[in-house]
Parts: sequence; structure tokens; C-alpha cells
Amino acid sequence: MYIYPDNMKGSSVLFLWRLRDLVLILVGAVVSVLVLIGLKTVVPLAVTATAAFMFIRFDDQCILDYLKDAYRFCVSTQQYFLWR
Repeated sequence: MYIYPDNMKGSSVLFLWRLRDLVLILVGAVVSVLVLIGLKTVVPLAVTATAAFMFIRFDDQCILDYLKDAYRFCVSTQQYFLWR
């Protein structure tokens, strides 16, 4: 039996596969707080907050995926225009 996402546009992953992002954010937050208490530096907390912002999902696409696609479209891949 195959289970497909709505209209075949969503990703075919289970919820537990996306749980990895949540676990990474939580572990990063705990480590950042420990570093903040021990070393009095805010840099790891800022990195964790930025990563958490990048992992936020809207309509089955996260901000990091959008930035990757925008980079590919604007910088790394050649655009082909066909005039007829």
C-alpha cells in the first residue's frame, strides 16, 4: 500500500523524519544555554536561533529549502530561455 501526499506536491516523508530538526534545535538550545552559563558568550545561542528559524516549515517547505532554491535559480545553474 502506498500513501501519497496531497496532490502529489508534498514530500513523501513521515512525521518522525521531520522530528530530527526538532531534536537538533532542542539539543542545540541546551548546549547553547550551558555555554552561555559557563563561558558567558551568546554566539552559540545566536547560531541555534538562526538554525531554528531556517528549519521552520510553511506549506511543506522550510526557509532553508527556499534559500537553496533561490541560490540555484539566481547563481549556480544556467537559465535557458527558448523563444519561439
